[in-house]
Amino acid sequence: MVKLYKNFNIKKSHKGSIILIGNFDGVHLGHQKLLKLAETYKKNYNLKIGVVNFDPMPKMFFNKSLKNFRLSNMNQKIDLLKNFGVDFIVTKRFDKIFSKTKSINFIKNIISQKLNARFIFVSNNFRFGNKREGDVKFLIQNEVKFNYKVIKPKPLFIKKKIVSSSLIRSFLEKGILDKANKLLGRSWSIGGIVQKGRKVGKTIGFPTCNIDIEDYVLAQPGVYAVNVLRKNNLKSLKGIANLGYRPTFNQKKILLEVYLFNFSGNLYNKHLSVNFLKFIRKEKKFKNVNELKSQIKTDLITAKKV
Repeated sequence: MVKLYKNFNIKKSHKGSIILIGNFDGVHLGHQKLLKLAETYKKNYNLKIGVVNFDPMPKMFFNKSLKNFRLSNMNQKIDLLKNFGVDFIVTKRFDKIFSKTKSINFIKNIISQKLNARFIFVSNNFRFGNKREGDVKFLIQNEVKFNYKVIKPKPLFIKKKIVSSSLIRSFLEKGILDKANKLLGRSWSIGGIVQKGRKVGKTIGFPTCNIDIEDYVLAQPGVYAVNVLRKNNLKSLKGIANLGYRPTFNQKKILLEVYLFNFSGNLYNKHLSVNFLKFIRKEKKFKNVNELKSQIKTDLITAKKV
């Protein structure tokens, strides 16, 4: 059972652990490499593993205009981290007061006193403290004084590119879903609650589940083959999704609409996880509804092959 904390006041049995600090957005293959290495330290030193991350992500906190950025929401991130021997997760609220913490105070008061960390796993570009004044070099300089050891594994390269959340975002934004999924080590997914919409899909014979994408990264608007999981239900449902602005109907807010194959039932207010399997085509504006319906039928054939 993974213990979740909202602050650094962890229980005594979790002090003196291996601490991994970072956003872990998407928990991609690079993160997984780090987590697997931490598992070897856990075994060799008989220590627990704790992950420290922040909400909102600091980059989103400092740039208020950065609305669509996350690869995964907090619940997804926690579920993914649970697969890698993590014993506890600290999700610290990142606010104005915390952002002003001096780097030396972060080490002294949090890493040393609150967490009493034995090992600290960070990426080479890790920055912390007021105005990003602290870096990995500064962490290492204080190892002896505060009795911890910094571990900074080499980044994971695939085809001469560092696996990173930013690279995955760029693939999604360009509609290169297969490469994004490869770097994630799974299908990219959006989780959300089904909302009542204008029921336009139902009027043209294709009723959809409407999901607000909130602050997820804005992937290439278009049509995707998907499978869908309902909360507390292991059976997946196959379908097709449109992620976009529905230009044929002059909508301005982006929405995820999912049409499920061979399904009947009410999913309003239910939580769905939509896994993106294949990018089919870009979103386009049709002359009329009949042209749209004809294209949807073609898209369905393509999606079912997937």
